[in-house]
Amino acid sequence: MIGDLTMKQWILTALLLFTPISWCKPLVFGVVPQQSASRLADNWTPVIKALSEETGLEIVFATAPDIPAFEARLSEGDYDIAYMNPYHYVVFHQQVGYQAIAKAKDTLIYGLIVVNANDSINSISQLSGQTLAFPSPAAFAATILTQGYLNQQGIEYQPKYVSSHDSVYLNVARGLLPAGGGIARTLNAAPADVRQQLKILWTSDGYTPHPIAVKPNLDANTVLALQNALLNLHQRNKTESLLNPLKISAFVAAQDSDWNDIRQLDIKLLTD
Repeated sequence: MIGDLTMKQWILTALLLFTPISWCKPLVFGVVPQQSASRLADNWTPVIKALSEETGLEIVFATAPDIPAFEARLSEGDYDIAYMNPYHYVVFHQQVGYQAIAKAKDTLIYGLIVVNANDSINSISQLSGQTLAFPSPAAFAATILTQGYLNQQGIEYQPKYVSSHDSVYLNVARGLLPAGGGIARTLNAAPADVRQQLKILWTSDGYTPHPIAVKPNLDANTVLALQNALLNLHQRNKTESLLNPLKISAFVAAQDSDWNDIRQLDIKLLTD
């Protein structure tokens, strides 16, 4: 009996020592800091709470001080789940193995150049020689697409990186800078008093929007549970308005090839 008990204790100890325990750790849901950390927390915490309730998993919100810091954390695999821009996904799918599981329904991402509504700027050529606001060098639509167009048009400008989409809109709305890059979703989500001070000067072609992606070490059952919960959020949204602050009507299933349109642009900013 003593021998049997000792053997059982040994087996239990071995299991505790060598069995992975990642299942008992909270899953970290990282959100790209297009807006202030407080606004992101206000907008995303109810969504993440709903995902936790639907899946039975403990999931916690996280972001970063700015987009370059977010990129660094993605490169280290700090986030188990992440809402990232399309270019981030192409890079960190290749480098880390993040796999897209969902994207916004019936939505494309468009880069915008916005100017102050009270200014007389009505042509891209009027931006020549100006300092313009952008969130960060690798912000896909707000920077890469808008700067690409400016360069294509031969417009000389000085970029000023102001950390977030919200900061771009504030700088332009307050007249601190004449124009800046953004996207439709964050512009629509900006406070009304800021949004009313802006007008859209240029809009890019549309591309596949931000994915929600997961790290490759999550087990298949966890990934499936997360995906199903994301796809069902629109049902709860009818009564809880979970998605309205995000300016997203619903999520749909996604696969890696959905972002081949981004790959075809052959952007090298984070891979050189």
